[in-house]
Amino acid sequence: MRLHDGEVEATGWRVEKLSDVVRRLTAPQVTGRPLVVAVDGRGGAGKSTLVDRLTKVVPASAVVHTDDIAWNQAFFDWGALLAENVLQPLHRGEAVEFRPPAWAEHGRSGAIRVPAGADVVWVEGTGIIREELAAWIDASIWVQGDLDEQERRRVARDGDSAEQQRHVAAWLAEEVPFLLREQPWRKATVVVAGTTALRHDADTEIVTGAVGAAPA
Repeated sequence: MRLHDGEVEATGWRVEKLSDVVRRLTAPQVTGRPLVVAVDGRGGAGKSTLVDRLTKVVPASAVVHTDDIAWNQAFFDWGALLAENVLQPLHRGEAVEFRPPAWAEHGRSGAIRVPAGADVVWVEGTGIIREELAAWIDASIWVQGDLDEQERRRVARDGDSAEQQRHVAAWLAEEVPFLLREQPWRKATVVVAGTTALRHDADTEIVTGAVGAAPA
């Protein structure tokens, strides 16, 4: 598996039932509010596909995409905005209806909404597992995948125009040092393979591994 320098490849990859992994993620006991589970990984790792599967296992769940917080805001400088307007209300057991300032400034309609009463809220996006937000996250997933495959998926999804290449270069200039500093692969409750050769039932099973803690 090809990874960026500094990222540690998970070991002990094995096939597990998706339902068992969900039980592990939702083990923390909370009352009066939903569990908040972060789903992190690089672009094209398979985060959105995984979240779609997770919501099928937990029907009473909702999804927040950090791309909606970051839209015309910043690649990664959105932690305080997310905490104050989404994560803290969720911890108070409140519904969320948040219209980021950049949405109003740039004419984007709608709002980020999470109804009250959800059992789990999956917060998906690159950079969600970070020290700044640790107090508001109950469990987390790092989706690890091969860089070549992630690039293929990105091009298939977004194209490969000169403008897109400039966007990716600007993104990576911030992503690589940010993730190297935060090392989300070490902090995650579960590491999931976004790219794997292990045979498994994509409807009911998932491939997981583990990354050791950082050296003292």
